[in-house]
Amino acid sequence: MKQSGSAVELVMLLCSQEWQNSLQKNAGLAFIELVNEGRLLCHATKDHIVRVSNEAEFILNRIRAEDVAKHAEFETLCAQSSLERKEEEKTCNHLITSARKRDATVATRLNDKILSLMQHCLGIYVFHSKTMMFWRLSAWEDDARRHRTLVPNSHGSTHPDAALITIKRSGKGAAHGEHSRGLPSSEQPEDVVTQAGGAVLAQLRQAVRNEPSPSTIEDDSVLEETETDQEGPAMFTASAKLVAFGLAFQGTISLTNSDLYFEVDEDDEDYKTMDPQVLPYVEGLHGKWPYAEMRGILSRRYLLQNVGLEIFLSTRCSVMFAFPDHATVKKVVNVLPRIGFGVKYGLPQTRKTSLSTPRQLFKSSNMMQRWQRREISNFEYLMFLNTIAGRSHNDLNQYPVFPWVLVNYESDELDLSLPSNYRDLSKPVGALNPSRRAYFNERYANWEHETIPPFHYGTHYSTAAFTLNWMLRTEPYSSLFIQLQSGKFDYPNRLFHSIAQSWKNCQRDTSDVKELTPELFYLPEMLVNSNNFELGTTEEGVKVSDVVLPPWAKSAEEFIRINRMALESEFVSCQLHQWLDLIFGYKQRGPEAVRATNVFYYLTYEGFNPATLKDPVMRRAIEDQVRSFGQTPAQLLTEPHPPRNSRMTLSPLMFTRPHLDDVCMIMKFLSNSPIIHVTANTEPSCPMPAVVAVSTKHEFSVNPWNPPTSPSPYVDVGSNQQQTPLPLSMDQLLAYNVGLHRRQLGDNFDERIQLQPRNFMLTGDNRFILGGGFWDKSFRVFSTDSAKVMQVIFGHYDLVTCISRSELMGTDCYIATGSRDATVMIWLWDGTKQAIISDNNSEAPLARATLTGHQSEITAIWLSFELGFVISGSKAGQVMMHTIFGEFLRNLSLPAGEKLSPEFILTSSELGYIIIGYAPNSLSLYSLNGKLLRDIQHRDYLHCAMLSRCGEYMVTGGAQGIVAIWRVYDLSLVYSYPACDAPIRSLDISYDQRYIISGLGTGCLVVFNVDFNRWHHELQEGFNHSS
Repeated sequence: MKQSGSAVELVMLLCSQEWQNSLQKNAGLAFIELVNEGRLLCHATKDHIVRVSNEAEFILNRIRAEDVAKHAEFETLCAQSSLERKEEEKTCNHLITSARKRDATVATRLNDKILSLMQHCLGIYVFHSKTMMFWRLSAWEDDARRHRTLVPNSHGSTHPDAALITIKRSGKGAAHGEHSRGLPSSEQPEDVVTQAGGAVLAQLRQAVRNEPSPSTIEDDSVLEETETDQEGPAMFTASAKLVAFGLAFQGTISLTNSDLYFEVDEDDEDYKTMDPQVLPYVEGLHGKWPYAEMRGILSRRYLLQNVGLEIFLSTRCSVMFAFPDHATVKKVVNVLPRIGFGVKYGLPQTRKTSLSTPRQLFKSSNMMQRWQRREISNFEYLMFLNTIAGRSHNDLNQYPVFPWVLVNYESDELDLSLPSNYRDLSKPVGALNPSRRAYFNERYANWEHETIPPFHYGTHYSTAAFTLNWMLRTEPYSSLFIQLQSGKFDYPNRLFHSIAQSWKNCQRDTSDVKELTPELFYLPEMLVNSNNFELGTTEEGVKVSDVVLPPWAKSAEEFIRINRMALESEFVSCQLHQWLDLIFGYKQRGPEAVRATNVFYYLTYEGFNPATLKDPVMRRAIEDQVRSFGQTPAQLLTEPHPPRNSRMTLSPLMFTRPHLDDVCMIMKFLSNSPIIHVTANTEPSCPMPAVVAVSTKHEFSVNPWNPPTSPSPYVDVGSNQQQTPLPLSMDQLLAYNVGLHRRQLGDNFDERIQLQPRNFMLTGDNRFILGGGFWDKSFRVFSTDSAKVMQVIFGHYDLVTCISRSELMGTDCYIATGSRDATVMIWLWDGTKQAIISDNNSEAPLARATLTGHQSEITAIWLSFELGFVISGSKAGQVMMHTIFGEFLRNLSLPAGEKLSPEFILTSSELGYIIIGYAPNSLSLYSLNGKLLRDIQHRDYLHCAMLSRCGEYMVTGGAQGIVAIWRVYDLSLVYSYPACDAPIRSLDISYDQRYIISGLGTGCLVVFNVDFNRWHHELQEGFNHSS
């Protein structure tokens, strides 16, 4: 072997052929195998190194790719976080800006309130010159969804500019007046609809606002939603429109954990064109509504699309929004509280109720059955159907609709027992006149159009224009009407100026098929031009001012009363279901609608969605047409509506049962002290139905009430031992003369005060007595079980002279106290905590409001949360009305200018009357808005009075010991019970309206039988034949 000096040479040597030959010769086969294995190992090692290298390169490439992806993701997250931060800052700025604008709005209203307080008739800065007082209709709703109260209008005026334009153009009214009286035969109805729709829209957008202010809100239709548990100012924000009076205000809605906010977009073009005289009447442009105040939520249609939502509040008003799509509506409902629509209509309090269709709401409710059983009135049932069918006071295009019920508006007397005086409710208004019905049927039969289906009527029975024309004399509808008519009141001949003329137009003109609004059954002020608008003169030379009433109605109040009486009559009750079939039922559309001559233009019906149109110009035109020409209510039934049960079916013995004795029973207490307060909380839902009586010796009794369906005590009458059930049992503690300390109110009453019925009040569950007249100027809460003082409330600076409470709101109620310090204070009773509470959860209860203006001791108070105001009277004769929030409304004029002290105040919320008893023997009747209607003198000194539940009758008791029944609307005496042997000091009526419980000056409780239903029938029959 040759020596090699390098490793390379050695390897080359070993791998050479010479080396191999040498090995084969010298080393043998074993060594050759060893070399071959080494060679194989070398190749395997080489392959492994190559593979590992490739894998390493792949891993490095993957790591580099992941780094790039993570970097990109990091950049994306940074951008997203930055965007979310900007959006959050934008939302914060939006909420801050909204809060500032709300504060400015509140400050403006507070300034107006202070100015009003300073300048009203009892203010310190009252002007000696007589200034006109303007009024507007309040948004406050009662239980039947009626807007009844007129409140001072700081933005009011006589609209002299609109009046001047009307006067200048009245000479041209003849030519233009004819345009509304019929459709020329040569003009196609659908062309008229389209042209008029564009005209109305143009008129709605011609006014210019006065003071624009910058807004930080962008009109963005992008919806943003975050998780409900996210920290931050808003859980949900979306683009929305506030719908008020049929106008739509674009803005942004924001929902937090506790409140709903809306901020109008003041840069929106439609907002800039709004009439500045209309904007002050729109509530909620910078609105905030706490969830705690929400009492009902219902989905609504807006421009035929299911994108609306109406929220009903505990403040007795509602607010309506329209969203971009129905999906947004669902998201909003899911964030809002789960309240459904309250419990009044028998609907469950769930979100499913809020999102249910009108037909589902109707099927789930028990109101139809209640109406059939006559548990609710025709008016209440009509308002219910309007509500669930999508009709709303917030949208004039879908305003509640009521029927014409009378046809006689020309006779001097109206006999409601004659069928000929009533309208045929089985036919629509357009089909009542046979010749006009033939005209509409011919139009339908001869209609030929490729895209528009045939119809009978090119106009509708309820439109924004019709509603504003009915409500012309009442703000804010007056300002809205002027905006609709391009700054004027329209031509006098076209204005609503006569009931009879309006009815004739509905029977004669082919373009007039309008029905009525609910206000014509409860609001007499809509017929009176109290704001002194200059409405011009008709072609006949008659000045348009107050509405011309039928001869049988001597006043607006009488017309409203008779119209409502006709609505509730048997003739209407027996036919009303047929009218419901036309408006809400199976005759609304389809073949039955054709047979009933009840087909309207196709764009008035639900089912057509303008949002499906791709052409924006066409979509806007269709929306304008829908907005201007009314919308048919949602169809609630596809089968005939069942009729109402007759009175004879429900109570066949109502008119044939034998006459009951006047006196049912007499209960005598051993103390012989006069009973100066009686409260009969005897409703079945009360946990302990009883009659609670308080005497002048500061004793009280809790006398159990025995309902007719439960076992009750009996008394023997006559020699045959006939047993007659008694409705009342004596308090067991007084009957057995044990535990008398549990029936004593103590001796802390001021001896200078003579206790009256107004000094005490019972809670709705009979568990607590609230009393005033204590020497320490407090009023106190006593337990009726133990007579223990549960709470002592201070607030007045002198003796508390009277106390009253509102209707129950669940278990809560408002309480009003009057004092010798000439103030009235409003408190809140919490039925759950069984105490008077404060807003700020302070230990000492604080009054919700303090009512001022009186100059002497308060002697009478009446309070109603349903109507939203307090009436108080003082010793000097002043009677004042305030809202329950403390705002002064008006003074009630004294009869004949006399200075009489009010003894009691009653209000019939159903009929809209206020009755005040002045000392010593005067009774005065006022309208709900303070107009003196009637004043009579009575021979008895009346100590106490109470209204029947229907509000049509008043029961009084006086010094002569006589309990008398009065008819409210004319203060006529209906019946007098036999005189008792002592003055009637207090009284009340049982919940079933069958008994009058009176407290006598001799310490007796006398229970009288009463039957208001029978008297109501007899009096109605008498009215029918004498009016």
